[in-house]
Amino acid sequence: MSQNSRPKFEATRPDPRALAAGVIERVLDDAAYAAAALSSTIERHPQLDDRARALLTELVYTTLRTRQSLESELLKHAARGLPKDTTFLSHLLVAAVQILYLDHRRAPVAVDVAVAQISALRGPGLAGFANALLRRVVSGQSSFDRADALRQNIPAWLRERIEQAVGHAEAEALLGIDSAASGRHPVTLRVRPGRPLPDWVAQAKVGRFSPLARQVTSQGDPRRLAGYTEGDFVIQEEGAQLIALAVAAKPGEHILDACAGRGQKASLLAEQVAPNGAVCATDLHPRKLQALDDELARLGLSGVTTSAVDWSRGAGGITELFDAALVDAPCTGTGTLRRRPEIALRLEPGDPRRMGELAIAILRNVAPRVRLGGRVVYAVCSVLPEEAEQVVAAVADLLRPAPFELPEVLRAFGPGACAGRLLPGRHGTDGYFLANFQRR
Repeated sequence: MSQNSRPKFEATRPDPRALAAGVIERVLDDAAYAAAALSSTIERHPQLDDRARALLTELVYTTLRTRQSLESELLKHAARGLPKDTTFLSHLLVAAVQILYLDHRRAPVAVDVAVAQISALRGPGLAGFANALLRRVVSGQSSFDRADALRQNIPAWLRERIEQAVGHAEAEALLGIDSAASGRHPVTLRVRPGRPLPDWVAQAKVGRFSPLARQVTSQGDPRRLAGYTEGDFVIQEEGAQLIALAVAAKPGEHILDACAGRGQKASLLAEQVAPNGAVCATDLHPRKLQALDDELARLGLSGVTTSAVDWSRGAGGITELFDAALVDAPCTGTGTLRRRPEIALRLEPGDPRRMGELAIAILRNVAPRVRLGGRVVYAVCSVLPEEAEQVVAAVADLLRPAPFELPEVLRAFGPGACAGRLLPGRHGTDGYFLANFQRR
Protein backbone atom coordinates (compact mmCIF):
# COMPACT_ATOMS: atom_id res chain seq x y z
CA MET A 1 0.00 0.00 0.00
CA SER A 2 3.03 2.28 -0.07
CA GLN A 3 3.68 4.58 -2.98
CA ASN A 4 6.70 2.45 -3.94
CA SER A 5 4.48 -0.62 -4.36
CA ARG A 6 2.09 1.05 -6.77
CA PRO A 7 1.20 -1.20 -9.69
CA LYS A 8 2.00 -0.23 -13.25
CA PHE A 9 -1.07 0.20 -15.43
CA GLU A 10 -1.04 -0.78 -19.06
CA ALA A 11 -2.63 1.79 -21.35
CA THR A 12 -4.48 -0.96 -23.17
CA ARG A 13 -5.94 -2.44 -19.96
CA PRO A 14 -7.31 0.43 -17.86
CA ASP A 15 -8.14 -0.46 -14.28
CA PRO A 16 -11.91 -0.41 -13.60
CA ARG A 17 -11.27 1.41 -10.31
CA ALA A 18 -9.59 4.31 -12.08
CA LEU A 19 -12.38 4.43 -14.67
CA ALA A 20 -15.01 4.36 -11.91
CA ALA A 21 -13.39 7.38 -10.27
CA GLY A 22 -13.59 9.21 -13.59
CA VAL A 23 -17.32 8.50 -13.82
CA ILE A 24 -17.86 9.66 -10.23
CA GLU A 25 -15.95 12.85 -10.97
CA ARG A 26 -18.24 13.62 -13.91
CA VAL A 27 -21.30 13.06 -11.73
CA LEU A 28 -19.94 15.34 -9.00
CA ASP A 29 -18.44 18.04 -11.21
CA ASP A 30 -20.75 18.18 -14.22
CA ALA A 31 -24.02 16.88 -12.71
CA ALA A 32 -23.83 14.12 -15.31
CA TYR A 33 -26.20 11.17 -15.03
CA ALA A 34 -24.28 8.14 -13.89
CA ALA A 35 -25.82 5.83 -16.49
CA ALA A 36 -24.81 8.09 -19.39
CA ALA A 37 -21.32 8.74 -18.02
CA LEU A 38 -20.79 5.03 -17.35
CA SER A 39 -22.04 4.04 -20.80
CA SER A 40 -19.74 6.50 -22.58
CA THR A 41 -16.78 5.28 -20.49
CA ILE A 42 -17.46 1.67 -21.42
CA GLU A 43 -17.81 2.62 -25.08
CA ARG A 44 -14.42 4.38 -25.01
CA HIS A 45 -12.75 1.25 -23.60
CA PRO A 46 -13.93 -1.70 -25.70
CA GLN A 47 -10.97 -3.76 -24.43
CA LEU A 48 -12.73 -4.20 -21.07
CA ASP A 49 -14.02 -7.73 -20.66
CA ASP A 50 -17.34 -8.61 -19.01
CA ARG A 51 -15.75 -9.03 -15.58
CA ALA A 52 -14.07 -5.62 -15.73
CA ARG A 53 -17.28 -3.93 -16.93
CA ALA A 54 -19.22 -5.58 -14.11
CA LEU A 55 -16.71 -4.35 -11.52
CA LEU A 56 -16.75 -0.86 -13.01
CA THR A 57 -20.55 -0.74 -12.85
CA GLU A 58 -20.68 -2.06 -9.30
CA LEU A 59 -18.08 0.43 -8.11
CA VAL A 60 -19.90 3.40 -9.65
CA TYR A 61 -23.35 2.60 -8.33
CA THR A 62 -22.31 1.39 -4.89
CA THR A 63 -20.22 4.54 -4.46
CA LEU A 64 -23.15 6.77 -5.39
CA ARG A 65 -25.60 4.81 -3.21
CA THR A 66 -23.37 5.02 -0.13
CA ARG A 67 -21.56 8.31 -0.75
CA GLN A 68 -22.67 10.03 2.47
CA SER A 69 -21.43 7.21 4.69
CA LEU A 70 -18.17 6.99 2.73
CA GLU A 71 -17.46 10.68 3.18
CA SER A 72 -18.33 10.46 6.88
CA GLU A 73 -15.87 7.60 7.35
CA LEU A 74 -13.11 9.38 5.42
CA LEU A 75 -13.61 12.54 7.49
CA LYS A 76 -13.24 10.55 10.71
CA HIS A 77 -9.68 9.78 9.67
CA ALA A 78 -8.83 13.22 8.23
CA ALA A 79 -8.30 15.60 11.15
CA ARG A 80 -8.00 18.65 8.89
CA GLY A 81 -10.79 17.66 6.54
CA LEU A 82 -10.67 16.74 2.87
CA PRO A 83 -9.40 18.98 0.05
CA LYS A 84 -12.18 20.43 -2.10
CA ASP A 85 -10.91 18.63 -5.17
CA THR A 86 -13.39 16.30 -6.89
CA THR A 87 -10.66 14.39 -8.73
CA PHE A 88 -8.98 13.58 -5.42
CA LEU A 89 -12.30 12.87 -3.68
CA SER A 90 -13.56 10.60 -6.47
CA HIS A 91 -10.55 8.29 -6.21
CA LEU A 92 -10.85 8.24 -2.41
CA LEU A 93 -14.53 7.33 -2.59
CA VAL A 94 -13.98 4.47 -5.04
CA ALA A 95 -11.21 3.03 -2.87
CA ALA A 96 -13.29 3.44 0.29
CA VAL A 97 -16.33 1.72 -1.18
CA GLN A 98 -14.28 -1.35 -2.02
CA ILE A 99 -12.69 -1.37 1.43
CA LEU A 100 -15.93 -0.92 3.34
CA TYR A 101 -18.73 -2.44 1.26
CA LEU A 102 -17.39 -4.73 -1.43
CA ASP A 103 -14.31 -6.94 -1.02
CA HIS A 104 -12.14 -6.05 1.97
CA ARG A 105 -9.60 -8.66 0.86
CA ARG A 106 -8.85 -6.50 -2.19
CA ALA A 107 -8.31 -3.39 -0.07
CA PRO A 108 -4.54 -3.22 -0.77
CA VAL A 109 -5.18 -3.18 -4.52
CA ALA A 110 -7.89 -0.54 -4.14
CA VAL A 111 -5.54 1.67 -2.11
CA ASP A 112 -2.65 1.22 -4.54
CA VAL A 113 -4.78 2.12 -7.55
CA ALA A 114 -6.18 5.24 -5.87
CA VAL A 115 -2.74 6.42 -4.71
CA ALA A 116 -1.17 5.83 -8.13
CA GLN A 117 -3.93 7.75 -9.91
CA ILE A 118 -3.85 10.65 -7.43
CA SER A 119 -0.06 10.82 -7.75
CA ALA A 120 -0.30 11.01 -11.55
CA LEU A 121 -3.12 13.57 -11.50
CA ARG A 122 -2.42 15.66 -8.40
CA GLY A 123 1.19 15.00 -7.44
CA PRO A 124 3.04 13.18 -4.64
CA GLY A 125 1.84 15.43 -1.82
CA LEU A 126 -1.84 14.54 -2.13
CA ALA A 127 -0.89 10.97 -3.01
CA GLY A 128 0.90 10.61 0.31
CA PHE A 129 -2.06 12.05 2.16
CA ALA A 130 -4.41 9.64 0.34
CA ASN A 131 -2.17 6.69 1.14
CA ALA A 132 -2.09 7.47 4.86
CA LEU A 133 -5.82 8.22 4.99
CA LEU A 134 -6.90 5.05 3.21
CA ARG A 135 -4.58 2.91 5.31
CA ARG A 136 -6.32 4.29 8.41
CA VAL A 137 -9.70 3.40 6.87
CA VAL A 138 -8.46 -0.15 6.18
CA SER A 139 -7.24 -0.60 9.75
CA GLY A 140 -10.26 1.08 11.31
CA GLN A 141 -12.27 -2.16 11.26
CA SER A 142 -15.53 -0.21 11.26
CA SER A 143 -18.71 -2.23 10.81
CA PHE A 144 -21.03 -0.96 8.10
CA ASP A 145 -24.59 -1.90 7.28
CA ARG A 146 -25.43 -1.37 3.62
CA ALA A 147 -29.12 -0.69 4.27
CA ASP A 148 -28.27 2.02 6.82
CA ALA A 149 -25.81 3.53 4.36
CA LEU A 150 -28.48 3.66 1.67
CA ARG A 151 -30.90 5.37 4.05
CA GLN A 152 -28.24 7.87 5.07
CA ASN A 153 -27.75 8.77 1.41
CA ILE A 154 -31.33 10.01 0.98
CA PRO A 155 -32.25 13.43 2.44
CA ALA A 156 -34.74 13.13 5.29
CA TRP A 157 -37.32 15.34 3.59
CA LEU A 158 -37.29 13.12 0.49
CA ARG A 159 -37.59 9.86 2.45
CA GLU A 160 -40.55 11.32 4.33
CA ARG A 161 -42.33 12.52 1.17
CA ILE A 162 -41.87 9.19 -0.60
CA GLU A 163 -43.13 7.24 2.43
CA GLN A 164 -46.19 9.48 2.61
CA ALA A 165 -46.91 8.77 -1.05
CA VAL A 166 -46.39 4.99 -1.21
CA GLY A 167 -45.86 3.64 2.31
CA HIS A 168 -42.76 2.39 4.08
CA ALA A 169 -42.25 -0.92 2.25
CA GLU A 170 -42.51 0.56 -1.25
CA ALA A 171 -40.34 3.51 -0.22
CA GLU A 172 -37.62 1.07 0.87
CA ALA A 173 -37.85 -0.67 -2.51
CA LEU A 174 -37.85 2.60 -4.46
CA LEU A 175 -34.74 3.75 -2.67
CA GLY A 176 -32.98 0.42 -3.20
CA ILE A 177 -32.97 -0.39 0.51
CA ASP A 178 -34.98 -3.62 0.56
CA SER A 179 -32.90 -6.76 0.17
CA ALA A 180 -34.16 -7.53 -3.32
CA ALA A 181 -33.53 -4.04 -4.69
CA SER A 182 -30.05 -3.85 -3.16
CA GLY A 183 -28.71 -6.47 -5.56
CA ARG A 184 -28.13 -6.27 -9.27
CA HIS A 185 -31.19 -5.72 -11.39
CA PRO A 186 -31.85 -7.81 -14.46
CA VAL A 187 -31.77 -6.00 -17.77
CA THR A 188 -35.20 -5.74 -19.36
CA LEU A 189 -35.63 -5.96 -23.11
CA ARG A 190 -38.60 -5.33 -25.40
CA VAL A 191 -38.97 -7.97 -28.06
CA ARG A 192 -40.36 -6.94 -31.42
CA PRO A 193 -43.29 -8.88 -32.85
CA GLY A 194 -42.37 -10.65 -36.06
CA ARG A 195 -38.63 -10.38 -35.47
CA PRO A 196 -36.43 -13.43 -34.84
CA LEU A 197 -35.35 -13.95 -31.24
CA PRO A 198 -31.73 -14.83 -30.50
CA ASP A 199 -31.52 -17.94 -28.31
CA TRP A 200 -30.31 -15.96 -25.31
CA VAL A 201 -33.42 -13.73 -25.52
CA ALA A 202 -35.86 -16.56 -26.26
CA GLN A 203 -34.82 -18.24 -23.00
CA ALA A 204 -35.30 -15.07 -20.92
CA LYS A 205 -38.00 -14.62 -18.30
CA VAL A 206 -41.23 -13.02 -19.57
CA GLY A 207 -42.29 -9.79 -17.87
CA ARG A 208 -45.16 -9.63 -15.40
CA PHE A 209 -47.29 -7.06 -17.22
CA SER A 210 -45.86 -6.10 -20.61
CA PRO A 211 -46.25 -9.01 -23.05
CA LEU A 212 -43.15 -7.73 -24.84
CA ALA A 213 -40.84 -7.66 -21.79
CA ARG A 214 -38.03 -10.15 -21.30
CA GLN A 215 -35.67 -10.08 -18.31
CA VAL A 216 -32.09 -11.24 -18.79
CA THR A 217 -29.28 -11.67 -16.27
CA SER A 218 -25.56 -12.43 -16.48
CA GLN A 219 -25.37 -11.80 -20.21
CA GLY A 220 -23.20 -8.67 -20.19
CA ASP A 221 -24.06 -5.59 -22.22
CA PRO A 222 -26.97 -6.53 -24.56
CA ARG A 223 -25.65 -4.08 -27.16
CA ARG A 224 -22.69 -6.42 -27.70
CA LEU A 225 -24.84 -9.52 -28.18
CA ALA A 226 -26.56 -11.21 -31.09
CA GLY A 227 -29.69 -9.45 -32.30
CA TYR A 228 -28.96 -5.90 -31.18
CA THR A 229 -27.34 -4.59 -34.34
CA GLU A 230 -30.02 -6.36 -36.36
CA GLY A 231 -32.74 -4.49 -34.43
CA ASP A 232 -34.38 -7.61 -32.98
CA PHE A 233 -34.95 -6.05 -29.55
CA VAL A 234 -34.94 -2.77 -27.62
CA ILE A 235 -33.42 -2.20 -24.18
CA GLN A 236 -36.40 -0.82 -22.26
CA GLU A 237 -37.56 -1.15 -18.65
CA GLU A 238 -40.91 -2.93 -18.26
CA GLY A 239 -42.71 0.02 -16.68
CA ALA A 240 -41.60 2.24 -19.56
CA GLN A 241 -42.98 -0.35 -21.99
CA LEU A 242 -46.30 -0.33 -20.17
CA ILE A 243 -46.51 3.47 -20.43
CA ALA A 244 -46.24 3.34 -24.23
CA LEU A 245 -48.65 0.39 -24.42
CA ALA A 246 -51.15 2.33 -22.29
CA VAL A 247 -51.72 4.71 -25.22
CA ALA A 248 -53.51 1.76 -26.87
CA ALA A 249 -52.30 2.91 -30.30
CA LYS A 250 -54.03 1.22 -33.23
CA PRO A 251 -52.97 0.62 -36.85
CA GLY A 252 -53.50 3.71 -38.96
CA GLU A 253 -53.68 6.20 -36.07
CA HIS A 254 -51.67 9.40 -35.81
CA ILE A 255 -49.96 9.66 -32.42
CA LEU A 256 -48.07 12.50 -30.74
CA ASP A 257 -45.18 11.54 -28.43
CA ALA A 258 -44.70 14.98 -26.89
CA CYS A 259 -41.64 14.35 -24.68
CA ALA A 260 -40.04 11.59 -26.70
CA GLY A 261 -36.48 11.71 -25.35
CA ARG A 262 -34.30 9.12 -27.06
CA GLY A 263 -37.27 7.32 -28.54
CA GLN A 264 -37.87 3.89 -26.99
CA LYS A 265 -41.56 4.67 -26.50
CA ALA A 266 -41.85 6.34 -29.90
CA SER A 267 -40.47 3.22 -31.57
CA LEU A 268 -43.07 1.05 -29.82
CA LEU A 269 -45.85 3.42 -30.89
CA ALA A 270 -44.53 3.35 -34.47
CA GLU A 271 -44.72 -0.44 -34.47
CA GLN A 272 -48.32 -0.32 -33.27
CA VAL A 273 -49.64 2.20 -35.81
CA ALA A 274 -47.87 0.60 -38.79
CA PRO A 275 -48.19 0.27 -41.69
CA ASN A 276 -50.40 3.27 -42.42
CA GLY A 277 -50.23 5.30 -39.22
CA ALA A 278 -47.73 7.94 -38.14
CA VAL A 279 -45.96 9.15 -35.02
CA CYS A 280 -44.84 12.72 -34.41
CA ALA A 281 -42.03 12.58 -31.84
CA THR A 282 -41.01 15.87 -30.24
CA ASP A 283 -38.59 16.88 -27.52
CA LEU A 284 -37.05 20.01 -26.11
CA HIS A 285 -33.50 18.76 -26.79
CA PRO A 286 -32.39 18.28 -30.43
CA ARG A 287 -29.53 16.00 -29.30
CA LYS A 288 -32.06 13.51 -27.91
CA LEU A 289 -33.95 13.63 -31.19
CA GLN A 290 -30.76 12.70 -33.03
CA ALA A 291 -30.40 9.68 -30.76
CA LEU A 292 -34.05 8.88 -31.51
CA ASP A 293 -33.38 9.02 -35.26
CA ASP A 294 -30.39 6.71 -34.81
CA GLU A 295 -32.54 4.24 -32.87
CA LEU A 296 -35.26 4.28 -35.51
CA ALA A 297 -32.63 3.57 -38.18
CA ARG A 298 -31.30 0.61 -36.16
CA LEU A 299 -34.82 -0.76 -35.88
CA GLY A 300 -35.66 -0.11 -39.51
CA LEU A 301 -38.78 1.88 -38.59
CA SER A 302 -40.41 4.53 -40.73
CA GLY A 303 -43.49 6.66 -40.25
CA VAL A 304 -41.93 8.80 -37.50
CA THR A 305 -41.26 12.52 -37.84
CA THR A 306 -39.22 14.41 -35.26
CA SER A 307 -39.28 18.04 -34.21
CA ALA A 308 -37.78 20.12 -31.39
CA VAL A 309 -40.63 21.65 -29.39
CA ASP A 310 -40.83 23.28 -25.95
CA TRP A 311 -44.38 22.31 -25.00
CA SER A 312 -44.21 24.38 -21.83
CA ARG A 313 -44.32 27.46 -24.07
CA GLY A 314 -46.57 26.33 -26.91
CA ALA A 315 -47.05 23.90 -29.78
CA GLY A 316 -43.92 24.96 -31.68
CA GLY A 317 -45.70 25.05 -35.03
CA ILE A 318 -47.37 21.64 -34.64
CA THR A 319 -50.87 22.13 -36.11
CA GLU A 320 -52.04 18.56 -36.73
CA LEU A 321 -54.84 17.04 -34.67
CA PHE A 322 -53.83 13.64 -33.34
CA ASP A 323 -55.86 10.60 -32.37
CA ALA A 324 -53.87 10.27 -29.14
CA ALA A 325 -50.91 11.80 -27.33
CA LEU A 326 -48.37 10.55 -24.84
CA VAL A 327 -46.93 13.08 -22.39
CA ASP A 328 -44.07 11.39 -20.54
CA ALA A 329 -43.22 14.63 -18.77
CA PRO A 330 -39.95 15.82 -17.24
CA CYS A 331 -40.02 15.13 -13.50
CA THR A 332 -37.98 14.69 -10.34
CA GLY A 333 -37.25 11.05 -11.20
CA THR A 334 -38.04 9.84 -7.66
CA GLY A 335 -39.34 6.57 -9.08
CA THR A 336 -35.89 5.70 -10.46
CA LEU A 337 -33.73 6.35 -7.38
CA ARG A 338 -32.65 2.72 -7.04
CA ARG A 339 -31.09 2.95 -10.52
CA ARG A 340 -30.17 6.65 -10.47
CA PRO A 341 -28.98 7.32 -6.92
CA GLU A 342 -27.27 10.57 -7.87
CA ILE A 343 -30.69 12.24 -8.16
CA ALA A 344 -31.31 12.10 -4.42
CA LEU A 345 -28.62 14.60 -3.48
CA ARG A 346 -29.58 17.04 -6.23
CA LEU A 347 -33.27 17.45 -5.41
CA GLU A 348 -34.56 20.33 -3.31
CA PRO A 349 -37.86 20.32 -1.36
CA GLY A 350 -39.46 22.72 -3.85
CA ASP A 351 -38.59 20.65 -6.92
CA PRO A 352 -41.67 18.34 -6.95
CA ARG A 353 -44.05 21.30 -7.07
CA ARG A 354 -41.93 23.06 -9.70
CA MET A 355 -41.87 19.98 -11.92
CA GLY A 356 -45.60 19.45 -11.41
CA GLU A 357 -46.25 22.98 -12.64
CA LEU A 358 -44.09 22.29 -15.69
CA ALA A 359 -46.11 19.13 -16.43
CA ILE A 360 -49.36 21.10 -16.16
CA ALA A 361 -48.09 23.66 -18.68
CA ILE A 362 -47.07 20.91 -21.09
CA LEU A 363 -50.41 19.10 -20.81
CA ARG A 364 -52.36 22.32 -21.35
CA ASN A 365 -50.48 22.94 -24.61
CA VAL A 366 -50.63 19.34 -25.82
CA ALA A 367 -54.36 18.82 -25.15
CA PRO A 368 -55.59 21.15 -27.95
CA ARG A 369 -53.54 19.15 -30.45
CA VAL A 370 -55.66 16.02 -29.76
CA ARG A 371 -59.03 15.65 -31.47
CA LEU A 372 -62.16 15.91 -29.34
CA GLY A 373 -62.70 12.58 -27.62
CA GLY A 374 -59.13 11.55 -28.35
CA ARG A 375 -56.83 9.95 -25.79
CA VAL A 376 -54.05 11.50 -23.72
CA VAL A 377 -51.78 9.42 -21.49
CA TYR A 378 -49.78 11.31 -18.89
CA ALA A 379 -46.81 9.66 -17.21
CA VAL A 380 -43.91 10.57 -14.94
CA CYS A 381 -41.17 8.48 -13.34
CA SER A 382 -42.11 10.00 -9.99
CA VAL A 383 -44.47 8.88 -7.24
CA LEU A 384 -44.96 12.23 -5.51
CA PRO A 385 -48.50 13.74 -5.52
CA GLU A 386 -47.30 17.16 -6.74
CA GLU A 387 -46.42 15.45 -10.03
CA ALA A 388 -49.36 13.03 -9.97
CA GLU A 389 -52.84 13.69 -8.55
CA GLN A 390 -52.29 17.44 -8.32
CA VAL A 391 -51.46 17.57 -12.03
CA VAL A 392 -54.59 15.55 -12.91
CA ALA A 393 -56.77 17.98 -10.94
CA ALA A 394 -55.17 21.02 -12.58
CA VAL A 395 -56.09 19.98 -16.16
CA ALA A 396 -59.63 18.79 -15.45
CA ASP A 397 -61.15 21.58 -17.56
CA LEU A 398 -59.42 20.23 -20.70
CA LEU A 399 -59.02 16.52 -20.00
CA ARG A 400 -61.55 14.08 -18.53
CA PRO A 401 -60.19 11.04 -16.66
CA ALA A 402 -61.05 7.84 -18.58
CA PRO A 403 -60.41 4.15 -17.84
CA PHE A 404 -57.32 2.67 -19.45
CA GLU A 405 -58.10 0.51 -22.49
CA LEU A 406 -55.13 -1.85 -22.17
CA PRO A 407 -55.98 -5.01 -20.16
CA GLU A 408 -52.42 -5.27 -18.83
CA VAL A 409 -52.65 -1.79 -17.29
CA LEU A 410 -56.03 -2.59 -15.75
CA ARG A 411 -54.54 -5.78 -14.33
CA ALA A 412 -51.85 -3.67 -12.68
CA PHE A 413 -54.16 -0.95 -11.35
CA GLY A 414 -57.57 -2.64 -11.06
CA PRO A 415 -60.79 -2.70 -13.15
CA GLY A 416 -61.93 0.68 -14.42
CA ALA A 417 -58.79 2.50 -13.25
CA CYS A 418 -58.11 5.91 -14.76
CA ALA A 419 -54.78 6.41 -12.97
CA GLY A 420 -52.31 4.55 -10.82
CA ARG A 421 -48.74 4.04 -9.67
CA LEU A 422 -46.38 1.33 -10.85
CA LEU A 423 -44.12 0.31 -7.97
CA PRO A 424 -41.13 -2.03 -7.55
CA GLY A 425 -42.60 -4.10 -4.73
CA ARG A 426 -46.06 -4.53 -6.22
CA HIS A 427 -45.24 -4.61 -9.92
CA GLY A 428 -41.49 -5.25 -10.22
CA THR A 429 -40.92 -2.01 -12.15
CA ASP A 430 -39.45 1.37 -11.40
CA GLY A 431 -41.83 3.87 -9.82
CA TYR A 432 -44.22 5.67 -12.17
CA PHE A 433 -47.51 7.54 -12.11
CA LEU A 434 -49.83 7.07 -15.10
CA ALA A 435 -53.13 8.75 -15.92
CA ASN A 436 -55.46 8.27 -18.87
CA PHE A 437 -57.68 11.05 -20.24
CA GLN A 438 -60.16 11.87 -22.97
CA ARG A 439 -59.96 15.30 -24.62
CA ARG A 440 -63.04 17.35 -23.65
